[in-house]
Formats: sequence, structure tokens, C-alpha cells
Amino acid sequence: MSIPRALPHDPSSVPPRRRVTVHLAVAAARLLALLPPRRIRTALTWLRRGARPATYREAGEARQAVVATSLAAAGARSCVVRSLAVVLLCRGRGHWATWCVGPRALPPFSAHAWVEAQGKPVGEPYPPGYFLHLITVGPGGTA
Repeated sequence: MSIPRALPHDPSSVPPRRRVTVHLAVAAARLLALLPPRRIRTALTWLRRGARPATYREAGEARQAVVATSLAAAGARSCVVRSLAVVLLCRGRGHWATWCVGPRALPPFSAHAWVEAQGKPVGEPYPPGYFLHLITVGPGGTA
């Protein structure tokens, strides 16, 4: 049995100019998501140069814009594309949120990709520590 779930898809909640930027970030994220994790990490490490750390609010606004605008990034199984789009959108604004990938802390095994800012997961229904950090690309020298 499947559980019905409403996706927060509401493109009109994002201004038209910003929507174009979000679509570009999602398109780039979809391409990046095709790469092996090592190459994604290398690309993000290069892209984060010169960016200041994102605040929780800035990262939350970027995530909200991505989820509201793109169905490709709003689904339950699109965490990699969504998280990559959020960090790319943040980077376009001059700041950088921490991109994280890791397994669930307790069985059964499940992996997830998410974004953190100021040490907290942004817009995630899971509590901090629910997933372990396997790969992180944070602002500045934290990789």
C-alpha cells in the first residue's frame, strides 16, 4: 500500500526571476548527481571557494524555493538532486551551506543527502544525528 503524500509544489510562491535561477540550479544538480560521489565532492569543493557560510534562514529559503519550484527535486527519493540544488542556489547568492551524505545511524540501512547550516539540518523531518556524516562539503576549509 502506498501512502498519499502532498508535495509542496507551488511555483507561483517564488518570483519569476528567482524561478529561472532555481531551474538552472536544479538542472546543474541533476547533471552533478550523475557523477560518482568523489567527483561530486571535488566539484563542490571547488565551487565553494570564496563563499561565506550560509545562515540557517538563507539555506532554508533556498530549500523552500527549490522544493516549491521543481517537482524533480521535491520527491521523497530525490534527496541528492534537492540537496545539490540547494547548495548551488546558495552559492549563486554568495554563501555556502554544508552538503552532507550519509547512512542512517540505526538499522535498517538507508542513505540520505541533505543540507546543513549553522550545524543543523535544513528542512529535514529527521532529528540531528539520525543520519551519520559520510561525506560533507562545508564552507571554507571543512571538507
